[in-house]
Amino acid sequence: MNKNFKILISGGGTGGHIFPALSIANAIKERYPQAEILFVGADNRMEMEKVPTAGYKIIGLPVSGFDRKHLFRNFKVLFRLYKSMRMAKSILRDFQPDIAIGVGGYASGPMLKVAQKKGIPTLIQEQNSYAGVTNKLLAEKAEAICVAYEGMERFFPADKIILTGNPVRQNILNCKISAGEAREKFGLKADVPTVLVVGGSLGARTTNQCISHNIDKLAKQNFQLIWQTGKLYDADAKKLMEEKEPANIKQMAFVTNMDEAYRAADLVVSRAGASSISELQLLGKAALLVPSPNVAEDHQTKNALALVNRNAAVMVKDMEAEAKLTDELIALLNDKTKLQTLSKNVAEMALTGAVDKIVDRVFELIKK
Repeated sequence: MNKNFKILISGGGTGGHIFPALSIANAIKERYPQAEILFVGADNRMEMEKVPTAGYKIIGLPVSGFDRKHLFRNFKVLFRLYKSMRMAKSILRDFQPDIAIGVGGYASGPMLKVAQKKGIPTLIQEQNSYAGVTNKLLAEKAEAICVAYEGMERFFPADKIILTGNPVRQNILNCKISAGEAREKFGLKADVPTVLVVGGSLGARTTNQCISHNIDKLAKQNFQLIWQTGKLYDADAKKLMEEKEPANIKQMAFVTNMDEAYRAADLVVSRAGASSISELQLLGKAALLVPSPNVAEDHQTKNALALVNRNAAVMVKDMEAEAKLTDELIALLNDKTKLQTLSKNVAEMALTGAVDKIVDRVFELIKK
């Protein structure tokens, strides 16, 4: 096979789209270092920073999502879409990829739509248990659709579906240190049960408010807490920590060593994004999920329920979190049998080798 082939990867908007895309790119580069990879994302979204940091070139499209609450604002959205389609044609003409991969998000729509019109093979990677609008629109003319959940025939043509799982950050799977050693790296006691609370790079307001409002109660518990607030809530959380000085809570804006944070945790409190759930499955981590209500088609709730229905996680609705989250967290940490059950069941849902399965299919399509 030609080792100088060109691959276009399009999509983004959130870490849930970007991390799988980068995992696919890295796996391609491992097999064929001479391969040329171009990313196409949406202007002013996080991929425009994350992708170059990972060492790849990216072009931004002015595309944005439809505003369902203020329909009159969609005139701008339609103009941006028209402009993005024209740019997509230009990108394909200049780059001439052998295949276009879509990972979901605004930019993948115009990019893969134009690729399909040009006869370029396309592969879709759907991370969630409830398919996104963009991927559903692209599915009919895609050559392959890689999914992470069973039962996706309700969204996509069954003969195109490949059950691969979601690619995750490899360093998370490779962490070899013990739980005690990981806790000590965060300045915590090695032999005390630990909760990891994460809200993404920007933070989850509901989760942060629950921890803030109940910090006195949490400070009295016989467990420790790693609290990642995100940058938007960092200043307020730091001020609270200085006032209360809870010895069993370590707060930070970002957790750069997520592999060690996961290793330290007996329980993870998290949103229910697809990448997070795939990581929990592969690591066999008991989780208390608080799905974000601010996502398209409420897909995080559907992701969480896929685990809850198999007794592989506990879910608290965002609107009920203020009243229930802290007590649920404390109850879980004190129920060792329940933690073990959740851990065992979520591990049984894990799909391993996702990125290799996806890249295998990419190469098969290029050969054709």
